[in-house]
Amino acid sequence: MTNLSLSLAMGDYDRTRPLVDGRVAIDGVSPIPMLLSPEEMFFRAFRHQAFDICELSLSSYAISVARGDAHYVAVPVYLSRAFRHTSVYIRTDRGIQTPADLKGRRIGIAEYQLTANVWVRGILAEHYGLDPADVQWVRGGMNTSGRPEKIKVALPDSIRMEAAPEGRSLNDLLVAGEIDGFIGPRAPRCHDEGHPLIGRLWSDTVAEASEYFGKTGIFPIMHVLGLRRSLAEAHPWLPGALVKAFTRARDLAQEALADTSATKVTMPFVEDTLARARRLMGPDPWSYGLGQNRAVLDTFLRYHHEQGLSPRRVTPEELFHPASVESYSL
Repeated sequence: MTNLSLSLAMGDYDRTRPLVDGRVAIDGVSPIPMLLSPEEMFFRAFRHQAFDICELSLSSYAISVARGDAHYVAVPVYLSRAFRHTSVYIRTDRGIQTPADLKGRRIGIAEYQLTANVWVRGILAEHYGLDPADVQWVRGGMNTSGRPEKIKVALPDSIRMEAAPEGRSLNDLLVAGEIDGFIGPRAPRCHDEGHPLIGRLWSDTVAEASEYFGKTGIFPIMHVLGLRRSLAEAHPWLPGALVKAFTRARDLAQEALADTSATKVTMPFVEDTLARARRLMGPDPWSYGLGQNRAVLDTFLRYHHEQGLSPRRVTPEELFHPASVESYSL
């Protein structure tokens, strides 16, 4: 018997690298790994179903599940998680001091359906009283002009959306002062280049996110791992094999991060940052599986439905292959 030769698209993370360098094997699979950016992966996956195993946008995947046309089925492996308080950028010359000050403003977004944007809008609505309908949204390419939604979406009538002018990026509009802010998982180029009038809504994002976690216990999930549905049907052992391998790869990454003999990442204060995170979030902040993450997923799916992206309220159980949410024990 030979292993299945399957394409595997994912980000280049410490938690995926053991699957590429051979330290962790996927039972029964000889992977063909491709380390890609989220934008390329998601576009190719949702437009063309290009990969056998693929990291997926939680939001775009939830849309496909709600519509009943999901070409992939997910397993509860969360390759990307992030507190998105870092994702709200503003013009600092517009008197924007608090989330309430975003009301009536023109805010740029690359895609309405981006998972990070769903989280930010949900948090702003639930915890700060800013409804998505309170904002004039401007959609376009972030640093280059033009960007199509990877899946077509129909938004509620209450949402005010306009396209960025042809040939102009959101970065251009932000620099020119034609929009008041930007929300997205990546910083606009002008912020990274140190533009003097571009900043974040929350100056101390760690403090704001820590307070949010203390209130909610939520560490937002951004991406899940998907398997081509036809492969899961033909090989019912595959979902469990993926959970097993990706969990082991994550465990190796966490063991390396905790090894203080020599820092494994190119960043100061690693031990202190890790200790601070564990004091706040417990010993397993980057948990996989459904049980520990049910509340996080349910909150996201509620936001997703409230924002009109999913035509019905999806449940966390619907996201995952049944064989991937339970395992044996000794």
